[in-house]
Amino acid sequence: MIRTILKIAAVVSTLSVTPLVCGAESYAIVVSKTTHADPEWKPVVDALQKKHSGTVLEFDQSLDETLPELRRLFPKYACVVAKPEEAGRAFVAKMHQLSRQLDDDPYPDFIWGIVTGYEATDALRLAKHQQPLDVKRALTGTVGSPLEFYHEGVMFSELKAKAMWRKGPGEKVTPGECVQDTTKLIVDSLNEDQPDVFITSGHATERDWQLGFTYRNGYFRCQDGQLYGLDTRGKRHPVHSPNPKVHLAVGNCLIAHIPDRQCMALALMHSAGVYQMVGYTIPTWYGFGGWGVKDYFSELQAGRFTLAEAHHANQIALIHNLETLPANNHHRRGLEADRDVVVLYGDPAWEARLPKRPLPWSQSLTEEDGTYTLTITTNERGDWDNRPVVHFLPERLTDLKLLEGAEFKPIITDDFILIKFHEGVQPMKGNRGDTIPVRGDFEKGQTFVIRFSAKKR
Repeated sequence: MIRTILKIAAVVSTLSVTPLVCGAESYAIVVSKTTHADPEWKPVVDALQKKHSGTVLEFDQSLDETLPELRRLFPKYACVVAKPEEAGRAFVAKMHQLSRQLDDDPYPDFIWGIVTGYEATDALRLAKHQQPLDVKRALTGTVGSPLEFYHEGVMFSELKAKAMWRKGPGEKVTPGECVQDTTKLIVDSLNEDQPDVFITSGHATERDWQLGFTYRNGYFRCQDGQLYGLDTRGKRHPVHSPNPKVHLAVGNCLIAHIPDRQCMALALMHSAGVYQMVGYTIPTWYGFGGWGVKDYFSELQAGRFTLAEAHHANQIALIHNLETLPANNHHRRGLEADRDVVVLYGDPAWEARLPKRPLPWSQSLTEEDGTYTLTITTNERGDWDNRPVVHFLPERLTDLKLLEGAEFKPIITDDFILIKFHEGVQPMKGNRGDTIPVRGDFEKGQTFVIRFSAKKR
């Protein structure tokens, strides 16, 4: 691993270079022997194996048993097929730890997720699904995820009673007023508007989500795989929203923890059409592990990463902070609390992303005769995201040697490059509905270059 300095290049190389494209991507399917032998769950493994030409890795008692084969295979993706009884908090933490043990650097080595379900048929539906998702229509129950970054959608405030916003296709966001109890409104939006992404924050447990954070509102709850809204008058509003969607539970406590089958995560998959979900398995307070996924997935980096890639990039950023912060830094406690507790449910290779659009900066990687050049160009005056710039390499590399760099200490590993341009910039704290301030960290037309030599593994 190279840790050195990035510098602004005054002149971009005029050599003829070819953009890199991804080649074959290895895919591991991790499953317990008991689950693989179950006639209801074996078809889930078979479907993933057929879809991705995957390699099945069985274990008996512990995920650690698959480590030698994971090191041999060194997959880009690893999908764990697990019954709900297997997929608890400790299982998630162990998978996080396993993902960092394939080589000698401290970073996760593959993109991973867990395919499970209230019933095996739920898991099979996730495993078989192939159609990519263009995330255009948003339903958000938190003002920490502004609508400006989506084609259309509706947003309800968890902080201010009766506050909501709408955005039509090609229109600006317009504020509005609604009833204080938004339970039926949110259920109706799920059932009728067919959102591509559902974003939530606020108080939650494994069994419910509280719609109002600072005022009295209803709940979302679950029973036997059925998600439903329970309003302040005690009336139930069932959720039937089968269209494929992703759920970013970026600020909720516990909602992604699966203690048993009577839980929110499984109900979201069973009756709300959630094909991928990112959320916490513990009570959250620091927020880096959850809100950071949203930062990479949408807003300043919209369309650059799939949801699974955004989760992976944010884990890399979290580990980088732990590797570089002083031992007495007060942020370490929060980062350590968030390190192994945010999970992605669903097939990690599934393509769910925002449509590509012009972004504040462009980043591209080219290669010629074993020399790799990462070029980052700013397209407008603005500020870096509050997460490091991450660029995934299209293939694993070795024998890395930095040839050009300067002041930003890039991290170059076998499968990604990280540059922390935002040093000293304060996190946006989920924005809470406020406009992101333009601090002017970069000017339009700046170019940053990292050049290094390497060999393909």
